Amino acid sequence: MDVQRHPLSGVTVVSLEQAVAAPYATRQLADLGARVIKVERPGEGDFARRYDTTVHGHSSYFVWLNRSKESLTLNLKDPRGREILHRLLAGTDVFVQNLAPGAAGRLGLGTDDLTRRHPRLIPCTVSGYGTSGPWADRKAYDLLVQCQTGLVSLTGTPEGTARTGVSVADIAAGMYAYSGILTALYTRATAGTVHPVEVSLFEALAEWMGQPAYYTRYGGSQPPRLGTRHATIAPYGTYRTADGREVLFSIQNEREWTALCTEFLGRPELTDDPRFATGSARVTHREELDAVIAERFARSDADELLEDLEAVGIACAGVNDVAAFLGHPVLAARDRWREVAVPGATVEALLPPADLAGLPPRMDPVPAVGEHTESILGDLGHSPADIAALRADAVV
Repeated sequence: MDVQRHPLSGVTVVSLEQAVAAPYATRQLADLGARVIKVERPGEGDFARRYDTTVHGHSSYFVWLNRSKESLTLNLKDPRGREILHRLLAGTDVFVQNLAPGAAGRLGLGTDDLTRRHPRLIPCTVSGYGTSGPWADRKAYDLLVQCQTGLVSLTGTPEGTARTGVSVADIAAGMYAYSGILTALYTRATAGTVHPVEVSLFEALAEWMGQPAYYTRYGGSQPPRLGTRHATIAPYGTYRTADGREVLFSIQNEREWTALCTEFLGRPELTDDPRFATGSARVTHREELDAVIAERFARSDADELLEDLEAVGIACAGVNDVAAFLGHPVLAARDRWREVAVPGATVEALLPPADLAGLPPRMDPVPAVGEHTESILGDLGHSPADIAALRADAVV
């Protein structure tokens, strides 16, 4: 593929990244053609490389987050390592870091330090709770932030809370870092001004908590935990079928409610029943309504119910496990899978969800630790003997 076809071809990103949030942001920049140089610790690299070994001996997290990047190993505690980094940053557009609180500043890589030394560089800091305020020095991991934003209190059943099944705080922060960097690149290109970017996991997930926050502040109590049921819409959730499977469906408006009563439940009198005549009434009388629906579901198998619901225009779906998702007919029919190389093997990877007509995404290999160290240092003017000496001293 011609790299010049990529929208961010010519943009260089250097990232001191680990775990999920920052790598997710930079992988999306790499998908668009940016050159992303991932700076890792000599020997061990990003600790996310060792989260598991399920993908041909590699971590599922790392394979997901690090395709199309170059890996450079540097010991930044050594002044020679820091000087190499600054030489690299002199020709870089974006610098991303999600180090532990205060670590970037101690290395002379804080936002103020960087903007003084590299005026055209766009620094992006991904933190736990922000770089100021009473929690600036606290470490933050995904589930801690799920707890602090109240998300865990909303997730689960009446009997107990649960974490979400994916790293939602990390993903939210990575998405906002990605969009913030794109905005900063656009502003630099159009207005000539450089705006550092800062995103915290806490504030990213706080934004996603907007609806329950409004509901709680102005309704007097937070939405209840209802498993797959929706706290403010009914009916909306999963119901058990005659063959023991689960089917989810949702009623979004009064037209659908009327169709459900008359054409699916065979109970047209329920349409104007005072217990169910409005959305709020259906939520208030959820248990009575669920009993009516459960009785109808108990008479039919899942496939028949899905066919009947679709026939009357009701949105519905079976509850897939991950294996069923991987084989989903939409992914196959829309040709969403591509092969991506990992050290020693290949894997199937999903295309990025935003399709740009005529601009295929970059889907290059996942790097081994330090795979590109020699080529990057060579581009900076280091001779093979220089590189060998730096390697002997564990600088790279």
